[in-house]
Amino acid sequence: MESKEKTPSEPQLKGIVTRLFSEQGFFLQMMPDGTISGCKDENSDHTLFNLIPVGLRVVAIQGVKAGLYVAMNAEGFLYTSDVFTPECKFKESVFENYYVIYSSTLYRQHESGRAWFLGLNKDGIIMKGNRVKKTKPCSHFVPRPIEVCMYKEPSLHELEEKLLKSSRSPTLRSGRSLGRAPRQVDSSTEREAS
Repeated sequence: MESKEKTPSEPQLKGIVTRLFSEQGFFLQMMPDGTISGCKDENSDHTLFNLIPVGLRVVAIQGVKAGLYVAMNAEGFLYTSDVFTPECKFKESVFENYYVIYSSTLYRQHESGRAWFLGLNKDGIIMKGNRVKKTKPCSHFVPRPIEVCMYKEPSLHELEEKLLKSSRSPTLRSGRSLGRAPRQVDSSTEREAS
């Protein structure tokens, strides 16, 4: 009976461990505290990412060392989340020059419908998604695959489970994620204090 219970959590998706090299000359990196930026050091462990397929040409981008997902909020700001949410889904497209571009599956310009992209500026600083254009070098990445891996499919059910366990979970109280979970913990604290 135990094997039946474990089956859904076993790896089912084939993805890659990779480094994302920007046309601006930086590797995308995620620090243990969840900070996302560019880095010149190709051998840094913080430049390793899991690209996990979560739909047709849609990926979740997860820092290998930090274990956090890259996400984009409704204002176009990138942040890291310790749980997989719809804001963690990025459409992966190959651009005309064979660079790969990553756009939010949730958010885009209201009037024009133009997508919001993951981007690094010429100084290696992460850009606001609604300021990044797909024709500019800031949005162009070359994945440098390290190895193929099998992944457990990220699930939105895990988000619900983590919210239910939030009173016991130190990761939700750490403030690393700018998602909804820390705000809920904070608001309950405020209610108790008043």
